[in-house]
Formats: sequence, C-alpha cells, structure tokens
Amino acid sequence: MPKRGKGYREAAKLIDRQTLYEPLDALGLVLKSARAKFDETVEVHVRLGVDGRHADQQVRGAIVLPHGTGKSVRVLVFAKGPKETEAREAGADYVGGDDMAQRIQSEGWFDFDAVVATPDMMGVVGKLGKLLGPKGLMPNPKSGTVTNDITRALEDIKAGKVEYRLDKSNIIHTPIGKVSFGEEKLADNFGALLEAIVKAKPAAAKGQYLKSVTVASTMGPGVRINPIRATSQN
Repeated sequence: MPKRGKGYREAAKLIDRQTLYEPLDALGLVLKSARAKFDETVEVHVRLGVDGRHADQQVRGAIVLPHGTGKSVRVLVFAKGPKETEAREAGADYVGGDDMAQRIQSEGWFDFDAVVATPDMMGVVGKLGKLLGPKGLMPNPKSGTVTNDITRALEDIKAGKVEYRLDKSNIIHTPIGKVSFGEEKLADNFGALLEAIVKAKPAAAKGQYLKSVTVASTMGPGVRINPIRATSQN
C-alpha cells in the first residue's frame, strides 16, 4: 500500500468510510477533500451485479454529459474520400487511414483521446485492436464511434461524450467533470451517467444491479454513495 501524503490523510478525515452518503452530500465531500494545486477530475466508480465474461451481461454505451467533462478532447478519425474532408471540416484533430495505423503500430503514437471510424475503415482499424483495446480507444458501433455520421460523432465527443464499459472486475470508471464545476453541475452529470447505466441493464442480470457507487477526485479519497439512492437525487 503506497504511503499517503499529508493532504490525502487530512482530506480522508472528512469522510466516514462506513457511511453510504446521499449523492449531493458525497459530491460536496469530494469537493471539500480535493486539495491538489490543479483542477482535479471527479470520477465515478460503479460496481455492477453482472458477470461481464458473458456476452449477454456486458454493459457498454456512451452519453453526452449535460455539462461536458471540462477536458478538451483530441479526436483521431479513420476515413477516406469525402468522409475525410467531412472529418477535417467538423474539427477532427487527426484524419487518415493506413498512414495513421502505421504511426500507431511503428511509433507507439497515442496523442489522441478518442477514435472514430467509418464502417469501411474497420478493416484497417481492426488490426489495431490489441493496441487500442486495452486503452479503451477501439471504435465501437454501440458507443457511436463507428459511423458514417462523422460530424455528429465529433460534435458529441467534443461536447463531453463519455463512454462507460465494464472492466475485468465488473466495475465502470467514468469521469463526470472537474472540481471547478461545483456541486450542482457535477450532480447533473452524475445523475445523467447513472440513469444511462441503469437503462443499459442487461435482461440477463439477476439480483442487485448497482452493487456499489463511489465518487472521488483525482488525488482525493473515495466517498461511497448509497446505491439505492444513486439514481434518485431529488
């Protein structure tokens, strides 16, 4: 266990580890305990009562947060012909095909935060699965990143679209904004994300779906939220 700094230890004193807080109270504590000198990201960690090893229990999707993420996102688009032109005009940071794939493979280039591809480019992108997949960057039709509507995809991503997906421990980790957003905007984003995750509940999921919900800033301690209250803030 790494030794925690004084700031973290002081912040942790504000939080009762045994308490399951209301969402607004939890977010308030996250803001109070954020002591870093930079504008920390606030993340939500949701443990689900599913087994992601089964295809019919996978949970994955995307949502445009009401107030965005507070982060400027660099987008790489795999497209050709008119779609390449559309991508450039829509504000893509990088556009290409085999040249971009080669750069990722040979140079280990990853100066981007999201990847969009037209369906006809998936033959090229598919070869990058082992490189993009572990970083959560692989385009996917379910999250709207494999599409012919490049303009819409770019608008959504730049506006603060976040993807949510299970990790190997059946936990979803998703940013919902910055500490500077304040309680109200973070609560709006939190509510929108949890609503989307609940709507994405697989039919095969049995028992309690939301097992645990925790919020934390980049450098701060986690604050546990009552999962029963997570989707009813008001």
